[in-house]
Amino acid sequence: MKKTIIIYGSSTGTCQDLAERIAKALDIDAANVMSAGDITANDLADADNLLLGSSTWGAGDLQDDWYSTLETIKSTDLTGKTVAVFGCGDSASFSDTFCGAMADLYNAAREAGATMVGEVSTEGYTFDGSAAATDGQFVGLALDELNESDLTDERIAHWVEQIAPALA
Repeated sequence: MKKTIIIYGSSTGTCQDLAERIAKALDIDAANVMSAGDITANDLADADNLLLGSSTWGAGDLQDDWYSTLETIKSTDLTGKTVAVFGCGDSASFSDTFCGAMADLYNAAREAGATMVGEVSTEGYTFDGSAAATDGQFVGLALDELNESDLTDERIAHWVEQIAPALA
């Protein structure tokens, strides 16, 4: 597999745990799983593939560590890099903004020239709306550890199987 880094934003540890579980499923070394607050433009430039993850807060907002890193992504040429996004949210309490933060990550990477992979069908999810969903597809892997944790491992396994060929 080409050099792949997983970048996450996590306030409570949930998104970090999910990033580590995705890394294990893809056999990515733990040293390549990094907090968004620690990322530099050089980290982005040195990687062939980026997996970007965030928890969603409030009205569909990114986790705080992402704000400066999102600007770094926007100002970095990601042409030739493959990017997939994942996120976690609460589909019961925040049903109308479920995993909406993924849209910010997706849009920033796409606008920086990345090849985007990893869309996931909204079928089987219970939510009312999301900035990260259009035409029956999430822009990435949406996970809900509060209400649907029993589905997480299966969702990760399917997503990893889907994106692995693009990361090779």
